[in-house]
Amino acid sequence: MSAEPSSKRDAAEVLARCDVLAEISAAVDGIERSYLTPEHARTNWTVGEWMADAGLTAWQDAAGNQRGTLAGPTADAPVLLLGSHLDTVPGAGRYDGVLGTLMAIAVVGRLRDRGVELPFGIEVMGFADEEGTRFGRTLLGSCAVAGTWDDTWWGLQDAHGVTMWDAFRAFGLDPERVGDAALDPARVIGYLEAHIEQGPLLQDADRALGVVRGIMGARRFDLEMVGEAGHAGGMPYGRRRDALLGASEVVSAVEVLARDAGAVGTVGKLRAFPGAMNVIPGRVEFSLDLRAESDAVRDDVWREIEETARKAAAARNLAFEVSEMHAARATKVGESLALAIAEGIRATGDAEPMHLLSKAGHDAMAIADLCDYAMLFIRCKDGISHHRDESVRPDDVEVALDAFEAAVLTLAEQYS
Repeated sequence: MSAEPSSKRDAAEVLARCDVLAEISAAVDGIERSYLTPEHARTNWTVGEWMADAGLTAWQDAAGNQRGTLAGPTADAPVLLLGSHLDTVPGAGRYDGVLGTLMAIAVVGRLRDRGVELPFGIEVMGFADEEGTRFGRTLLGSCAVAGTWDDTWWGLQDAHGVTMWDAFRAFGLDPERVGDAALDPARVIGYLEAHIEQGPLLQDADRALGVVRGIMGARRFDLEMVGEAGHAGGMPYGRRRDALLGASEVVSAVEVLARDAGAVGTVGKLRAFPGAMNVIPGRVEFSLDLRAESDAVRDDVWREIEETARKAAAARNLAFEVSEMHAARATKVGESLALAIAEGIRATGDAEPMHLLSKAGHDAMAIADLCDYAMLFIRCKDGISHHRDESVRPDDVEVALDAFEAAVLTLAEQYS
């Protein structure tokens, strides 16, 4: 048996590998690594090499996820899932998703180096499409693993008109076999995911790590106000059908209604047409991202927003149109798995771990349809994420590796 691994050395290696993947997917405004692209393929190959170095059998599944398998003591032994996602939003930073995947690989390597014999197998997941950047549908890779792939997604198109079906084939995958990526829930113990917080609460509390208690449910909409374009000078106010003014009323209401209810609402995209300085906007397309700890609260807020929008449209003689693009239910962590994460944090010297609600979505939301999950949050500077300035502290990654490994060992004791 080799000496116990150095957390500092392991953290430095994980962070260096984050840098390598950033270089593979470097873009003008940061990093971009989207589904079924050359960057996706290069990342899977590179991560597969690191999985093999850690003693895992590396392979790419039928949905394009990069996976690494550590066999259990018997052919029918249960399996513990570890990991996160490898894709990014446009203009991304280095650590969202990737850090958690590489930490999972590092923990498996540490256990191997120490000669630890586990009562279960481990499967490390590098999920292929958590963000939904290319086709507008999130959690594709984890839905495939959970067995909840929806065949209506095959017709989704990217910005260039390429369907997901054709993208699968171009990537070397067989759309007819996407179901092969699914796991048998009877064999899965649960799923543990380490992830940067993507918020400032840990930093504000001067904590390195936190235990996630649940993930907000989310709904996403493409919204449209339709009026009539007209001359900015010649059309009298009383006859205008200004779609941008109608949309603006909705945008302002989103913050007020969501905030008052304890939800979170965001309009991230807004485009006015025809988009000329001297033309009254005849049509406006805008988005809505709505989240809350409970689905009931989230849905109540949506009804209030929709009512506000329809009243604004009626007052200005506009049409209001809605297309829901995504819905994910709010989820709670599995109690025994969350306790293991808490025990892992305590093993690093934090006697009373901080518990947080995740307002960001994660692959764990989709995996919740397969098995229980728990998550370890890691402090990120100023809560900045989905941005090239995303940053973590090396010493936080050190203790996160120790905590994540200790959580796995806690579960091993339960199953021994």
